[in-house]
Amino acid sequence: MADPYSTLGVARGATEKDIKSAYRKLAKELHPDRNKDNPKAADRFAEVTRAYDLLSDKDKRAQFDRGEIDADGNPANPFAGMGGSRGAAGSQRGFGGGFEGFGGGDAVDLDDLLGGIFGGMGGRGGRASAGMGGGFGGRRAAPPRGANVQYRLKVPFAEAAVRKDQRITLSDGKTIDLKLPAGVEDGTQMRLKGKGEQGPGGAGDALVTIAIESHPFFKRDGDDVRLDLPISLDEAVNGAKVKVPTVEGAVMLTIAPCTSAGKVLRLKGKGFTKKDGNRGDQLVSLEIDLPQQDEDLARRLEGWRDSRALRVKFGV
Repeated sequence: MADPYSTLGVARGATEKDIKSAYRKLAKELHPDRNKDNPKAADRFAEVTRAYDLLSDKDKRAQFDRGEIDADGNPANPFAGMGGSRGAAGSQRGFGGGFEGFGGGDAVDLDDLLGGIFGGMGGRGGRASAGMGGGFGGRRAAPPRGANVQYRLKVPFAEAAVRKDQRITLSDGKTIDLKLPAGVEDGTQMRLKGKGEQGPGGAGDALVTIAIESHPFFKRDGDDVRLDLPISLDEAVNGAKVKVPTVEGAVMLTIAPCTSAGKVLRLKGKGFTKKDGNRGDQLVSLEIDLPQQDEDLARRLEGWRDSRALRVKFGV
């Protein structure tokens, strides 16, 4: 994999917020639902997700920045730094003296050093020294964990707004109820510890990418929800109480007399859940819907004209 910083388009000194923002932007652009005719986008989406997985983990990011692991999380050049001064008391001698003194004088545990590459050498006696001339005992390297597993979870618009628990089936056939985080967005990634593939050192993680589905009449605007609501001419002129849908069900909305088209009414707390746990609002834009070829309406308005200069501010 390419350099994860380059993959996300961020500098090496980028903050966690910068990295998360860059990932969300790319995840939205490359999401498979938006690129059904572009198979390369799916590969790019996976690459971006892997880069974010590494850089969002503080320990892995620090290891990568120090050159200890590569962009795929594997040990990078495990023999780096072995030159230099001789080791202490000749304890590193072996292999005919060819490994005298691995850097600054501290004893080097080859089992730790090689375990990340060869998965440990305990199968034949448990120590790296078993077949290498002796003298290199010590702790055995931790066995590797299983691989992470990627999931994509589609969430209905209204359920995402109210953070309704989502049931997900894992690769082992088990199902769990997933609690959506506050501030959830399309492309938000959730990590389920220990829900990935099994390995000698334990299970990897499940990485769940949230895909919020579109809605036939609601639209998201930050943490708010927008809705264009048609009303009749008599409701606009005389005022009325009308039902209006929200992500939690219909509520009654009061329209004042002589309401103009385009007026926006606010329903507090009917939007998406913010990161602080509060709710955004629902913004209702009123649209006056006139009937087509209504002879009765035409007859009632016959001879009436609005004498106001409505367009004078435009200079016309």
